[in-house]
Amino acid sequence: MMELTIETVTHLLQKHQIKDEIVRIQKLSGTTSGFVFKLESKQESKFILKFDDPNQIELAKHLLDTYRDSILLPKVLLIAEDNSYFVYTFIDGTTHVGRGQKREWMKTLVKDLLNKYVKDTKTNTWGRIAYPRETWKEFNETSIEEARMNLKNVLSIEDYNYVKFKTNQLFNDDSEQGNKYLLHGDTGVHNFVYNDSTLIGVIDPSPMVGPIIYDFLYAFCSSPDDIDSDTLFYASESLQQGNVERTRLVEETLIHLYCRTGLSVRHHPNDLTEYIKAWEHWKQMCKQIDEGKGFI
Repeated sequence: MMELTIETVTHLLQKHQIKDEIVRIQKLSGTTSGFVFKLESKQESKFILKFDDPNQIELAKHLLDTYRDSILLPKVLLIAEDNSYFVYTFIDGTTHVGRGQKREWMKTLVKDLLNKYVKDTKTNTWGRIAYPRETWKEFNETSIEEARMNLKNVLSIEDYNYVKFKTNQLFNDDSEQGNKYLLHGDTGVHNFVYNDSTLIGVIDPSPMVGPIIYDFLYAFCSSPDDIDSDTLFYASESLQQGNVERTRLVEETLIHLYCRTGLSVRHHPNDLTEYIKAWEHWKQMCKQIDEGKGFI
């Protein structure tokens, strides 16, 4: 990586026809494997400069360019010839906190991003583009096995077996998954930017291909607040494509919830109690479906 000074960054931007004079560079922390810097200019513009694996940068740029008409995504301003770095607009707000009601920011996510998703007709594999899987079931099974390692002292082997049972039911046939779309792949509250209790940005894509409902349920389960069927159904009503009927929506939520609870053990232990409570509630809903009793 080049030595970062105000002069070198200003020169880098000017080389790509961005005339702003940089006056401040701030290194940001996060889950990214690369290096991320916030740039502020004399003209009061703000940018993100990110260094990462060239393949990851190319994938992220492709997704951001594909959905450039989404008001939630940052805009790519420049990319290195060797894809070693790129610069995109900074979205000013807060993450994690000040989210407002889940039903409202989920509806915004659907309207301003998920409804703009386009079908992927070129890819034969499923899941992360950088780590493709032969089937959608294989992708989900990988996530479940990773969660199981974290949940071995938290949820029972019976819970694991039940999730595996539901996975076999839902994902055994790729032709039943509906259309395959280019997905953001990491639509969680840790990547959402809020302002005045309103969702205004979605950052740090991890591009993948799969059903739209994956990104929808990933977002729904990414925080332990308001994980209830009323919120789920309210937000799903805005999906113009990729929606599934309510019974399947409930069952797929259970699988996402199992995986998210596993992540909570490792990354957000303070949320674990709420996730376990939600897990038990959604498991009972699915058991009622199995018994033909419905869930409402």
